[in-house]
Amino acid sequence: MTDPHLSRKIDMHEAMLRLAEARPEALPELLGTLYAPEAHWRGSHPMNEMTGPEAIAAQVWAPLRHSFPDLERRDLIVVGGQYEGRDYVAMMGHYCGSFRHDWLGIPATGGAAYLRYGEVHQIAHGRIVQSSCLWDVLDLIRQAGFWPLAPSLGAEEMWPGPITGDGLALRDSDPQESAASIAQTLAMHAALGAYDDEGRGGREGLLNMPQKDFWHPKMMWYGPAGIGTARGLSGFVDCHQLPFRMAFPNRKGGGQWDEIGALKQQHGGGHYIRIGDGPYSVTAGWPSVFAMHRGGGFLGLAPTGRPVTMRVMDFYLHHEGLIRENWVPLDMLDLLMQMGVDVLDRMSPIFRRGG
Repeated sequence: MTDPHLSRKIDMHEAMLRLAEARPEALPELLGTLYAPEAHWRGSHPMNEMTGPEAIAAQVWAPLRHSFPDLERRDLIVVGGQYEGRDYVAMMGHYCGSFRHDWLGIPATGGAAYLRYGEVHQIAHGRIVQSSCLWDVLDLIRQAGFWPLAPSLGAEEMWPGPITGDGLALRDSDPQESAASIAQTLAMHAALGAYDDEGRGGREGLLNMPQKDFWHPKMMWYGPAGIGTARGLSGFVDCHQLPFRMAFPNRKGGGQWDEIGALKQQHGGGHYIRIGDGPYSVTAGWPSVFAMHRGGGFLGLAPTGRPVTMRVMDFYLHHEGLIRENWVPLDMLDLLMQMGVDVLDRMSPIFRRGG
């Protein structure tokens, strides 16, 4: 059966490759063709949100292309689908180039650097009407030789592509397989949501809860800079899940519900994409997580008691009947600001000495 999203995926893959390598003077015209006039662009802090191709050219692409004159884009995953009547192409990979000029205040290294990304583009009438771009700014800070936080519990490294080598889904997809992939992801999410963080189960509780039925024995969990990469369910629990759930317990229950509900209404958040494409699935929200920062330890920070939101995406590979790999772009600088740490402000005196 022909995949109705195939041509859209191919077009977006090719268009984004051209955009990354476009001459700076060609950016306004190229973006004016790629984006609808009132397109909404949302990205990692400090870029955040803007409207229209002119703003996207001036505030996003011109500074990036100036800092990386030989920029290129390396997609590792390109998938597509429809959610609630909206058409999406979701992409994960790395921008690569020589870091020649400072970017967002981060001192240039002069050498090769990678900027990993998760991007979800909503398409209507052949043009992008909304882009959600989580670029790992904190990881670029790390590559520049600076670190503003406690050491990561997971391994800090480049994200590899899928073990199956088929992440560019520029082919027809089986609709039954696509439906099964997103169904498995949502069932795993339900298991996570039903778990009582305050039931004192601790590490063993997380290892033995129903999530274990969804993850492959050789699972890989690729987290953003500040958390890092983990291997296996025990690595996932130790490096991320246990400290995270201790810091943000029961994000959808208990006495927090009224506070979080008001916050959710204020920000208009929740999932905007839930798609399956063959052996892949993608979920994301802007924001998709609403929590109270009740416990300490996560990122080495003490509890603030503050409400927080999280801009996050999840790309999943379903392999051998289970979830084999999970790539998780997350806007860490935005989350840290809500936890009382303005990373770019904190680092600016050090950047000036190191630049």
